[in-house]
Amino acid sequence: MFRFLSTASAAWASLIVLQAAALPTHPHQARSVTQVSTSEMSSWAPYTQFARAAYCGSSKVANWACGDACNAVPGFQVSATGGDGDATQYYYVGYWPSQKAVVVAHEGTDPTAFESDLTDIDIPMTTLDSTLFPGVSSSVLVHEGFANQQAKTAAAILTATKNLISKNGATTVITVGHSLGGALAELDALFFTLNLPSSIHVKSVTYGTPRVGNPTYATLFDSKVPDFKRINNEQDPIPIVPGRFLGFQHPHGEIHILGAGNAVSCPGDDDATDSQCTISSVPNITKGNIIDHLGPYEGIYIGTIFCT
Repeated sequence: MFRFLSTASAAWASLIVLQAAALPTHPHQARSVTQVSTSEMSSWAPYTQFARAAYCGSSKVANWACGDACNAVPGFQVSATGGDGDATQYYYVGYWPSQKAVVVAHEGTDPTAFESDLTDIDIPMTTLDSTLFPGVSSSVLVHEGFANQQAKTAAAILTATKNLISKNGATTVITVGHSLGGALAELDALFFTLNLPSSIHVKSVTYGTPRVGNPTYATLFDSKVPDFKRINNEQDPIPIVPGRFLGFQHPHGEIHILGAGNAVSCPGDDDATDSQCTISSVPNITKGNIIDHLGPYEGIYIGTIFCT
């Protein structure tokens, strides 16, 4: 699978955990969580299935014949696919008639390798390409590997999205993804707000997403993509990397699944103090459980092995 950086050794990971504890972090704000209703949790299922389907490869997704994930959202019409599952993650673009929405989904990557890469002490950050992200300040910095990967497919995805909007009168564009795919979906959401008419509503739902950019990026994302949920499952460690001590910060939108039928909405930008939110319940990677990265997200597991 696609790798961004050389694999960090266990010694490096241990060093990072110690440094994370020793170095100052962004200030926390004392705000309470909100319990998520079971009906709202159930409403996420189509987005979860879209994210799951992205792992199934272009040949299966092109005809929306990828097994359980595709069967769960009948009537979805795929118009474009791409990627090779290696140098470029698989992706697809399609039209969801019942919601009058275009859906863009990106594949993730192997969670154990991904965690190792994201705990590397030397993670370069970069500005966003001004051609793809017009008007964005140079103070906005993002993970270089994520930016490069998103840039590979941005033009093709934008063209496919615009074609579907024109053909079907779509009023919403939804980006989804899990793991690395979640990071790409997050960047795509910001990209769409800057490259589509303001009349198009942009929504993003991601799963087990790592931190993408710096606090200035998070602030910009908050202002541009208010309809955003990043769903974390139990003790998944991927959402706490790269570390905040390296200059990274999540935007708003955390939903933390605590167990079956039990989730909370955490306030703020990666600065909630409630013990039920991820940065408190998984303070470092040694406290995480990488298996939780795969799910279940309300009964649905996401990953290549669940493409059935």
